[in-house]
Amino acid sequence: QVQLVESGGGTVQAGGSLTLSCAASGRTIGNYNMGWFRQAPGKEREFVVAMSRSGARLDYLDSVKGRFTMSRVNAKNTVYLQTNNLKPEDTAVYYCAASRGIRLVRGTNDYDYWGQGTQVTVSS
Repeated sequence: QVQLVESGGGTVQAGGSLTLSCAASGRTIGNYNMGWFRQAPGKEREFVVAMSRSGARLDYLDSVKGRFTMSRVNAKNTVYLQTNNLKPEDTAVYYCAASRGIRLVRGTNDYDYWGQGTQVTVSS
């Protein structure tokens, strides 16, 4: 069992940046592929980025490529999402998730553990 806790959300103006963190406990995240998702009001939860266990492989949603960067420090049992040049359409609750699968995946059903989320609000 893995417990995930996100932090770092907040309210920023368009063009601003935030660094989201996801701290894990219970088991080492080195055993899992990790992902970030987001959910805006009235919309389904959306894949943002996934990273392999070693960090060597990444898969980004097209609309965040070049603006968001995922990283992981397995020794700290933490993953990060650096968000730059934020846009109002990035406003959502951001969730981190852990997958026991081998492949990098985008479906919410493919992830086994979820955090409670952190709110990101981008004003225009």
